[in-house]
Amino acid sequence: MKPPLSPLGFGAAPIGNLFSALDDETARAAVDAAWDSGIRYFDTAPHYGLGLSERRLGAALGERPRDEFVLSTKVGRILDPVPAPVAARDDQGFDVPAHHVRRWDFTADGVRRSIEESLERLGLDRIDIAYLHDPDDHVEQALTEAYPALEKLRGEGVLRAIGVGMNQSAVPTRFVNETDIDVVLLAGRYTLLDQSAAADLLPAAEARGVAVVLGGVFNSGLLADPRAAATYDYVPAPPELIRRALDIEAVCAAYDVPLRAAALQFGRSTYPAVASALVGTRDAEQVRDCAAMAGVPIPETLWRDLRERGLLAAGV
Repeated sequence: MKPPLSPLGFGAAPIGNLFSALDDETARAAVDAAWDSGIRYFDTAPHYGLGLSERRLGAALGERPRDEFVLSTKVGRILDPVPAPVAARDDQGFDVPAHHVRRWDFTADGVRRSIEESLERLGLDRIDIAYLHDPDDHVEQALTEAYPALEKLRGEGVLRAIGVGMNQSAVPTRFVNETDIDVVLLAGRYTLLDQSAAADLLPAAEARGVAVVLGGVFNSGLLADPRAAATYDYVPAPPELIRRALDIEAVCAAYDVPLRAAALQFGRSTYPAVASALVGTRDAEQVRDCAAMAGVPIPETLWRDLRERGLLAAGV
C-alpha cells in the first residue's frame, strides 16, 4: 500500500546537524512550520546525525495525529556504539559527537535491527516508508537479502511501503523492474539541470505504478542561488553549469517566477510519476520559503520556452 504523499516533503537531514549544529528549539520550530504549511510527508534516516534527526523528528511528530502524516526512514547503515567514546566529532558531515559509528549492513538481520532501532529513536508505532539507503556498492545483497526482509516487515504491518533512495537512476530502475517496491527517492537526477532519469527510471516507474519522490531539486544549491560561489552535487559548481542556471533563471524572470519555485515544481509539473519534492530545511524561515515557492503559479509556457531554448531535454 502506497501512503499518500504531500506535494512538498520535509527532509530532516539538516535537523540532524548537517554541516552545522542547531539547537532543539530551532529544529522543533522547523517541523512545526512544516506542519503549519500543510506538509505531511517527513523523511529521516539513522545516518542523519547518528540518530539525532530521527529523535528530533519523532519528538516533534509524536504529538500529531499518527494517521495524518507519512514518515519515512532508511535502512542500510547500522549505528554501532563506540565502546570507549572520545571527544571526537562525526566525520561524515554532521556536527554531532562521534558516539556511534556507521556500518553498512544490507542483511536481513541488519534490516530488522535497523527498523527496530529507528522505531525506538522515533518513538512511533510504525514506519510508513522504509528506503534502502544508497546501496550502490551492495546492490545484489540489497536485492536478495534486504528487500525480502522489508517485504516481510511490510506484510507484518511494521511498514506500509518499501522504497530505494539513491542519487543515480540505473540501480533504482532495477528495483522497479525486479521487485515490488512502492516508491523511489531519487536525489538530483531529475531537476532543471539534470533530466537523466527520464531515460530509464521515470518511464519504468510510470509503467509499474511506482511513485517517485525527488530529492536534491536544487542540486545542492546551484538552483537556489546560481552565483559564482554556488555548489552542484556538494562541490563548487563548474562555470558552464552556473551559466546554464543563470539562463534558466532569466527565462523564469520573464514570467515573474522565482528560480526556486521552478526548481521545486519542475518534477511534478512535467512527469506524472513524480509524487513529491523533498527539501531539506534547517529552520522555520526556510520551511516557509519553500512552502511559498511550491505555491507560485507557473504557466505551462515557461517549460515550453525552456525546452525550445535548449535548456531542458527535448523529451521533457
